[in-house]
Amino acid sequence: MELYEAFRGTFAARHFTDDPVSDETVAHLLENARFAPSGGNRQGWRVVVVRSPETRAALEPLMLPTMQRYVAEQRAGMSPWNPLEPSPVSAETCAATEVPDALLAPLRTAPVLLFLFLDLGKVAAMDQNLARVGVISGASIYPFAWNILLAAHAEGLGGTLTTFLAPEEHAVGELLEVPEHYAFAAMIPLGVPSKRLTKLRRNPVSSFATLERFTGPTLPDMP
Repeated sequence: MELYEAFRGTFAARHFTDDPVSDETVAHLLENARFAPSGGNRQGWRVVVVRSPETRAALEPLMLPTMQRYVAEQRAGMSPWNPLEPSPVSAETCAATEVPDALLAPLRTAPVLLFLFLDLGKVAAMDQNLARVGVISGASIYPFAWNILLAAHAEGLGGTLTTFLAPEEHAVGELLEVPEHYAFAAMIPLGVPSKRLTKLRRNPVSSFATLERFTGPTLPDMP
């Protein structure tokens, strides 16, 4: 598969067929994804492969409150869970919010779930003393996550990177027997997509790239 084609064709798959995804297939994806870059080449990622219906059932109530707040804030017209503005939605409203089946479908129906964790002892969190949410550590795990999705796409599979379980990191760690110095980074449901998107919607280059300064002239779009 041509590289740029993969960039433009790897979509967020949330609905899957009943086709199985074997452990051998998962290992093949990870064999290629492991060449992702990480800070200092420390490769602090760990992957837990989950198939068990019992484990999925235990994870759903952990995920639900985060989804309820996400949906409630989205309906209120804000960017959900953003750290810059307080939520206008009450806890009572969040708790009463119905979550669309489409959000829960990947957890329930994907043939396999990959849980990605990052060893905090292997990251250079250079923004840890700034008065904002940290982002730098993500450079040591999310390229690996994206490589998994690219590899899946190349094999006719699909998935999506989900972080709804992040607020319940401790409970997830207990359930999956994860050491405390590992941070939850993502859950990636994988399977054969039941439908495939052929054209992704993304903002043009001129909407996010400027020359010399943040306020500088925009970088023109390709013709």
